[in-house]
Amino acid sequence: MTATDWDMPSGAVQRLAEEVPVALSFDGVTQAVMMASPADLEDFALGFALSEGLIADASEITRQELEVTEAGIEARNWLAAPAGARFAERRRATMGPVGCGLCGIEQLEEARRKLPPVAPPRFTMTPEQATEALETLRDHQPLQDETRAAHASSFWQPGKGIVLTREDVGRHNALDKLIGALIRGGIDPASGALVMTSRLSVDLIQKVVTLRIPVIVGPSAPTVLAVSEARDAGLTVIARAGRGLALYTAPQEATA
Repeated sequence: MTATDWDMPSGAVQRLAEEVPVALSFDGVTQAVMMASPADLEDFALGFALSEGLIADASEITRQELEVTEAGIEARNWLAAPAGARFAERRRATMGPVGCGLCGIEQLEEARRKLPPVAPPRFTMTPEQATEALETLRDHQPLQDETRAAHASSFWQPGKGIVLTREDVGRHNALDKLIGALIRGGIDPASGALVMTSRLSVDLIQKVVTLRIPVIVGPSAPTVLAVSEARDAGLTVIARAGRGLALYTAPQEATA
């Protein structure tokens, strides 16, 4: 259940989004505890592991299970031997609030992790298509329609429009859930663009670049650090500028 009725002092009933602690554990060790919507948690765990560099591909998670307790939900994941060995070297337990994007880093330098280069898009996304994608995204947000308290991440493909969406009370969680769903669904991340409801901060850019998604579209202006990281990696950023959308970075600017 991702939403619950709440009795208001006025006598009205309001639908509120559920928010629960979700522990993401790997080989019996908790890597992060995130406040999240209790849905699509297998996608969440896989997407988190991929976007944070804990695994190189989905095959390195050999088993997943969910354990529901009074305190929250534990999403347990077991790693193949090489990934398990790498994880053991960098493991750390973290606790973060909703949408924590850089939870658990131990040194300032870790906030600017080295990113892989992103190949130029194999498709064209026109300004009209980017605008339409953001507008169409509203039709794929049932939790937001119900509660007005959820973020969404969607994947857009040329000729198809939005093909997949995940929602969560946390914007980073929504992105990780989408990443996991893409990989579990056998959809090539390089075949389309990411469309988000939230501002484009550097931690989101890092996750997107790690998956080599070539284009990201957002409804508000990005930060300086976000566009700098995106430019260096070759990620195309389309986001709000004034009353419309603008191209903040282009593939040919890549320096990585």
